[in-house]
Amino acid sequence: MAGTDEEAVAAADDALYVLTAVLLTPAKFPSVLGDDYPEACAALGLAPLADGYGLVLGQDGEGARWTVAIDDVSLVAVAIASWDCGMEYELSPDERTVVAALPGWPLAVAVAAPGVPAPHDPGPEADDRPPLAPPDTSVWGPAQRRLGADEIALQWATWREQVDDSEFPAPASSEASASAADGGKTADASDGRSAADASDGPSAADGPDGRAATEGPQGREASDGPDSPAATAPQGGHSGIRRVLAEVRAYIDSPPPLGRVRSSFAPGDARTLRADGPGWSLVARTDDIAFVLLDEEPGEVLPVGRGPELPGLLEALDKMAVRPN
Repeated sequence: MAGTDEEAVAAADDALYVLTAVLLTPAKFPSVLGDDYPEACAALGLAPLADGYGLVLGQDGEGARWTVAIDDVSLVAVAIASWDCGMEYELSPDERTVVAALPGWPLAVAVAAPGVPAPHDPGPEADDRPPLAPPDTSVWGPAQRRLGADEIALQWATWREQVDDSEFPAPASSEASASAADGGKTADASDGRSAADASDGPSAADGPDGRAATEGPQGREASDGPDSPAATAPQGGHSGIRRVLAEVRAYIDSPPPLGRVRSSFAPGDARTLRADGPGWSLVARTDDIAFVLLDEEPGEVLPVGRGPELPGLLEALDKMAVRPN
């Protein structure tokens, strides 16, 4: 970076036109940055503060992209809530709250500030660090896998419709009765078998409209997902699901880094659970089933039936999960 951190902050703060903002907290952070909160902070060179940060994305007077991290989390939370409700809110952070100014944007933003040049990365004379950039959606990898999990959590009802409930047996009192009831076709938390064949459904990288969702300005934006095969749920045992469920169970006995297990609101008395780990993401409702996405299976969404063990596993995860304030 040219000059000092203070000079970079001043450069980014000079007539910064705010386009959007996102939270970077233990309970809510851009999943493209990492599997957990410390990893997401490290991707931006920030210390994992307990209260987190607000990330303000905007352009300077020359049109350059900047991401400004501030420690006034409440200010950014109010702005996001207002935008999500369709209300105008002028987000103007106090310069005393600015922690860092980073070149580029880590997320895709589909809007631009009026009256300034088109969005572009700052030149090396302003900051010689590699600029932040959204993940390449033409390939499948950890960031795309996490974006796919984001989409499932956001559009749970639509994704849930892809699974035929008739493929799932009624909850049984033991593994033996559950196995007899499903004839070995349904996924549960004990054997990791996958559920209904969803080969005609959308891919993990695609939302209901074929686009992968990310947080966007004053609401939500979308970026094209990778060209990956349609989601499938292969019959029989699935080693990837078994591995994920084993690692999730291990989280209960040995808590993982902060933010790897998160709990958010869901209709009724349920909660939406999100867990991530090396090479996998899991999304579940505490009163329903779970979905697993794997790095080694591009674009596939693997349903996991409740069976006799999943309800208790999800309950235990919810108790240890980080929740929004």
